[in-house]
Amino acid sequence: MVFSSLTFLCVFLPLNLFAYICLAKTTRQKNMVMLGFSLFFYMWGGPRFLLLLLAMTAICWISGIIMDRLPSRQRRKPVLVVCCVLMLGLLGIFKYTGFFLSSFHAIFGVPKEIPEIVLPIGISFYTFQLLSYAVDVYRGQVRAQYRYWLLLLYASMFHQCIAGPIIRYQDIHREIIHRTMDINSLSAGIGRFAAGLAKKAVLANSCAKVADTLLPSGAEAIKQAPAAALWLGMLFYMLQIYLDFSAYSDMAIGMGHMIGFHYKENFNYPYTATSVTDFWRRWHISLSSFFRDYVYIPLGGNRKGEKRRVLNLFIVWFLTGMWHGASWNFILWGLYFFVFLVIEKYILLEFLDSVPKILSHIYLILVVYFGWVLFRFESLSEISAVFQGMFGLNGNSFTSFKTALQFKNELFFLIVAVIAVTPLVKNLLQKVKAYALERFTVPYLYYICEVIAPPLLLLLSVMALVGDSYNPFIYFQF
Repeated sequence: MVFSSLTFLCVFLPLNLFAYICLAKTTRQKNMVMLGFSLFFYMWGGPRFLLLLLAMTAICWISGIIMDRLPSRQRRKPVLVVCCVLMLGLLGIFKYTGFFLSSFHAIFGVPKEIPEIVLPIGISFYTFQLLSYAVDVYRGQVRAQYRYWLLLLYASMFHQCIAGPIIRYQDIHREIIHRTMDINSLSAGIGRFAAGLAKKAVLANSCAKVADTLLPSGAEAIKQAPAAALWLGMLFYMLQIYLDFSAYSDMAIGMGHMIGFHYKENFNYPYTATSVTDFWRRWHISLSSFFRDYVYIPLGGNRKGEKRRVLNLFIVWFLTGMWHGASWNFILWGLYFFVFLVIEKYILLEFLDSVPKILSHIYLILVVYFGWVLFRFESLSEISAVFQGMFGLNGNSFTSFKTALQFKNELFFLIVAVIAVTPLVKNLLQKVKAYALERFTVPYLYYICEVIAPPLLLLLSVMALVGDSYNPFIYFQF
């Protein structure tokens, strides 16, 4: 079950809100409602995966209690090490066993048979969340949660357990115990959820269909594709991947607001950045900050000299690539950004600050655009074919009648999608709101629009989803 499924929208979420608002009276009862619905939501993808979630939560729960009772970091450290080894070991078994054995087989020819291990949904997200909890307890930044079921609620909350953002326990532990909700937070949450759903169902899914049409699979098929089709297809993929990721974060943040949780922002219009450094301050903020606080800084950050700093960055971006998927193309994607971040740090950053913003923005867009080629295509032969095909080096034509027709048919939608990845609409709405509040004693028209917009977006999204067989996790198996 995913947020953009009709089952979730028409059955699961309404029942959850009804039980939470109308049946549960105390915070404890509300937490029990959320836990029950979250575990059912997670079991929808396979009951056996729930056992893994329960076990990994238990590891961090027990480790947290033991560390909380020890007086110093020195005595807590062995407990944390055991916890991290167990957690990362389980993540590695389920997510990376096939990858490592396939790589070993390609080099040495063994093993002859590679076991197929089904990847539990959301394992990367809840593993990182639980690890952040264990590390924060070790550091003394939060007290251990002695009630297992509340830690399980934190790890399994259906808002974000399968698609993010990565929520830290220290950010919401007080709201788990005590939180309030009112009509304003409920209204704001519904509006944010509706906007995210429309972004996913109407824009991201449509971008994905166009990208799939223009970008064939297999190196030989790619070599026959016109250059314009490859350029246009990657443009739609670039738009799709942002709209997809940010839509799920919007929906998670919106659902959190509905019941009194306040999750931090996860995307801040990254395609408006003017450098790769700026881009990664805006893209998947919860993941970037996780690697900064729990990997880069503990490794020494920039405190141990420039060579060590570059090594630490290399490790972070190698792991960033691996986190996104068990395939070499994701690792190459991570290291690709590592190279540009190092170049910017030591060569380009001052230059980018001095040139007109439009030039630095074009530079950023090109870097990110070509980076998505590495993200989309798994095999090196496909990646090579795409890069060569974009510049006509495959002996392919520049365009075709089919490509030109598709461009004309999708031009209006392309403009809408481009606008959607910028803060243009948000800024315009803020100005309209400020004008209305300043000009009128009671801006009825603006309030009416705020009331009407969410149901219209929900209706539009449901209409787009009806009969839509697109699988939203076809590219993102975390």
